[in-house]
Amino acid sequence: MELGSNSDARNGDRLYNRIAVLRAERGLSRSALANALQVNYQTIGYIERGDFKPSLELAFRISEYFGLPIEAIFSRTPFRPLSEEVYGNHNAPPSGDSK
Repeated sequence: MELGSNSDARNGDRLYNRIAVLRAERGLSRSALANALQVNYQTIGYIERGDFKPSLELAFRISEYFGLPIEAIFSRTPFRPLSEEVYGNHNAPPSGDSK
């Protein structure tokens, strides 16, 4: 199995990822992604939930599959929602609103 250490994830040294978001954008099931990466579909679920960290080799394969740099998929700190990153702060009132 292509899994990294699970003790790190349980001890608070979590690795955050956007795999579920990337799959949803592309209409991919866990099974389809797992088949493309040649891993068990449960591995994808464990990684998505943060239960396991992928090996470096698997992280590179995921990166290559999605055509994105590793740091766009994995982070040691929580990701901001994509809508905030793309469109900015949605908590601010619309421009021209005097309230």
